[in-house]
Amino acid sequence: MQQQAISTEQSSSLTLSAALQVISAMAVGAALLFVVGFAPMDVAHNAAHDARHSFAFPCH
Repeated sequence: MQQQAISTEQSSSLTLSAALQVISAMAVGAALLFVVGFAPMDVAHNAAHDARHSFAFPCH
């Protein structure tokens, strides 16, 4: 019986950890969209342009 209680505690801890990771990823994504949405157009373009070059992706 005690083994089952320990297993249930570990399972709920893992579920909580997974939920926290998902919520954190969503918060970071929302923050990025918010920042890029209100950034001046040339700043957003230059950041995307530099990212393309850093991955060796041709953009022009």
